[in-house]
Amino acid sequence: MPPDATGTGRRSRAWRAPVIPAAAAPRGAAVARSFARDQPAGCKVDKEKSALSALFTPLRVGTLELANRIVVAPMCQYSAVDGCMTDWHLIHLGHLALSGAALLTIEATAVLPEGRITYADVGLWDDATEAAIARTLASVRRWSDMPVAIQLAHAGRKSSTEVPWKGEVQIPPDHANGWQTVAPSAVPYEDGEHPPVALDRDGLARIRDAFVAAARRAVRLGLDAVQLHGAHGYLLHQFLSPLSNRRDDEYGGSLENRMRFPLEVFDAVRAAVPADRPVTMRVSGTDWVEGGWDIGQTIAFAQALEARGCAAVHVSSGGLTPAQRIPVGPSYQVPLARAVKQATRMPVIAVGLITAFDQAEAIVGTGDADLIALARTLLYDPRWPWHAAAHFCAQVKAPDQYLRSQPRQHRDLFDIGH
Repeated sequence: MPPDATGTGRRSRAWRAPVIPAAAAPRGAAVARSFARDQPAGCKVDKEKSALSALFTPLRVGTLELANRIVVAPMCQYSAVDGCMTDWHLIHLGHLALSGAALLTIEATAVLPEGRITYADVGLWDDATEAAIARTLASVRRWSDMPVAIQLAHAGRKSSTEVPWKGEVQIPPDHANGWQTVAPSAVPYEDGEHPPVALDRDGLARIRDAFVAAARRAVRLGLDAVQLHGAHGYLLHQFLSPLSNRRDDEYGGSLENRMRFPLEVFDAVRAAVPADRPVTMRVSGTDWVEGGWDIGQTIAFAQALEARGCAAVHVSSGGLTPAQRIPVGPSYQVPLARAVKQATRMPVIAVGLITAFDQAEAIVGTGDADLIALARTLLYDPRWPWHAAAHFCAQVKAPDQYLRSQPRQHRDLFDIGH
């Protein structure tokens, strides 16, 4: 399985907010000063020198101001109950909101119950699922002013499966926790699986309207951006790829036709979201299979999105078919991001096996991408942005409660301005 925590393996399980109370600011600053006394010489932040780090320069995405170029990628946790977030999501999102990254993205969130990858996926399709996200966000925002985005998704033929640690196999519709899947065409993800039902016009309209309804709920929740999931073999990607889209109507065949439904969904969501909130798209740059979706088609899709007001594109890869052969290695998806970056003007996000500080710096500094997204890297090291900032003599935000952890050799690491 490729090392992007959103997952592009066998089934590719995808896998702000009030500031800390102002009254705490003077005390936090005092704590930082007290622990800075008598420290040995080390990496003292020089504003001009730290500005040389591309990774820690601010960026504007649409109207959203980002403090640096590090994004927390959406990571499915398979820990919801009936689509509702649980205490686990507060733990997961809460600690990532303190990581020093510029943007936190909520995991792939199903717009309909049958659009979930598994029965334990987060959803945003009714008042109950919205209220669960609201409770989690309220707690996260009480202690972090990091902007928060949400990824809206429908898994299509790759839905109705078991959670990864229980086998990740498809659950038939007549079994507990299973349901009938849908897709552009009645072609299963894998031979031997229960086939999906090909969507008719009413089905397409229902899914498009569900994306819009979920986006409106996201706006009501005060989320800072909305991302549509068009990657990793899920429904929108299934329409894009000729391997999964065998339709003979206006939604299949030519590239223009295969892009039609994903673009209709984007247009509808963009129209429903206020102009001051960015709407972005995640794509797979290639299926890694001959005759499938490839980088040339991805560029055409990205250009069409940009013309419609897409604020950024997040370039991943794979997930559509078990036949994929992915050349996994450090920065293995960066060439895909570079190709999209060279063909568009909107910000491009690179992802996949980005683990080293200088590696991330090079991706942004050379212009291969505008931002880098981290997933499993942050699960392993939730303070990766802190450590990267120390490496480049830059600064990151840290909560007042953690200011005393600032290393003696990095006396100016934490930005204590409030």
